[in-house]
Amino acid sequence: MAEELHQIRLTVNGTAHDLRVPARRLLSDALRHDLALTGTHVGCEHGVCGACTVLLDGEPVRACLVFAVSVQGQEVTTVEGLTRPDGALGPVQQAFAECHGLQCGFCTPGFLTTITAGIRDNPEPTHEEAREMIAGNLCRCTGYQNIVKAVERAAVLAREGGPSEGGFETGLRPSSTTGDASVVEEVAQQPSRNHGDDVVDREDDAATTGLGA
Repeated sequence: MAEELHQIRLTVNGTAHDLRVPARRLLSDALRHDLALTGTHVGCEHGVCGACTVLLDGEPVRACLVFAVSVQGQEVTTVEGLTRPDGALGPVQQAFAECHGLQCGFCTPGFLTTITAGIRDNPEPTHEEAREMIAGNLCRCTGYQNIVKAVERAAVLAREGGPSEGGFETGLRPSSTTGDASVVEEVAQQPSRNHGDDVVDREDDAATTGLGA
């Protein structure tokens, strides 16, 4: 017997979509498989790693813990929706590129959406607040220091650019990217550098904060 499908309508990155999904379809799967928005990555599938974080009506949620049918009538913003209207990188994405806040990039979409909401709510985070902002997201590559720097840099860029350029008035921006052309892939193309000099500092930092545990 075929599984019953449920009709839902949701707005993703400013575009309305009508979907027919099983009751058990996760939001992460609906985004990736039904809408081909593969920028949302699925890691632990238990709501722990934060890689699948998206914004639901502007608030960060783990897409792997949310049923698609439960977001009927709501607005979802994925990493593809964080770009500026002209397709250029938004302030958080630009900060990650400038501060080398990623290596493999798998966890990056979840960090970008989390920080977007965090800076919207706290436009001038202290260093400790920047660290706390990303405490719920896991990264196994960077050691977190450059991600914290990216949070601080993103806050500056957002203040300099203003809501009309950076999208922080609501935290939501329609994207010109679709399909599997995720923003993290754009950021990953930015020049990188050797992080070896930071290893000792990162290990000390992770040991004192628990972020690297």
